[in-house]
Amino acid sequence: MATVTMLDMSGEAAGDIELSDAIFGIRVNENAVHAVIKNYLANQRQGTQSAKTRSEVRGGGRKPFMQKGGGRSRQGSIVAPNHVGGGVVFAPKPRDYRYSLPKKLRRIAMKSALSSKVAEQEIIVIDTLRFDVPKTKEMIRVLSNVKAAKKALVVMSEKDENVVKSASNIPGVRTSLVTTLNVYDILNHTSFIVTRDAVNKIEEVYS
Repeated sequence: MATVTMLDMSGEAAGDIELSDAIFGIRVNENAVHAVIKNYLANQRQGTQSAKTRSEVRGGGRKPFMQKGGGRSRQGSIVAPNHVGGGVVFAPKPRDYRYSLPKKLRRIAMKSALSSKVAEQEIIVIDTLRFDVPKTKEMIRVLSNVKAAKKALVVMSEKDENVVKSASNIPGVRTSLVTTLNVYDILNHTSFIVTRDAVNKIEEVYS
């Protein structure tokens, strides 16, 4: 098992914690990670893009000029795609981009993402993270104490409004719960900051 030094909110060592090799120490499966991230981004698409085909563009009922004798190439309609203001060839239409992946594949990708953070020493385990009142300045101080990168993901076991509000105005910092954690957010942030309770819950969920 990998052993990581826990920190408190002041950045001081608060003991060690052992991370399960079955979750935080597997061999990274890059194919699974790629498939899950591609799926996540596809599912975020609104699918509202739309353009008109030549049959939907107004006009074009009359032949613009005679077929022969004008010295120009023959044209049958001003709404053809080669005309300015004409229809679009294979125009995009509203559609649903969502698709699903097997649960087993998604679990492998999640474990791979978590393992990569441990392997690259980008995981920061905090003993407890709690504020009496929402205060951005206090959150910035904690992030500085634990030497977090500018892009940091803070993972909690349960929602704490004070923590969420304290981090919401800091550029590059995002909060998440274990139940809403996803591979894209883990890899899109340099520092993976997780509380001790959240580590226990992650091991419980993905064991």
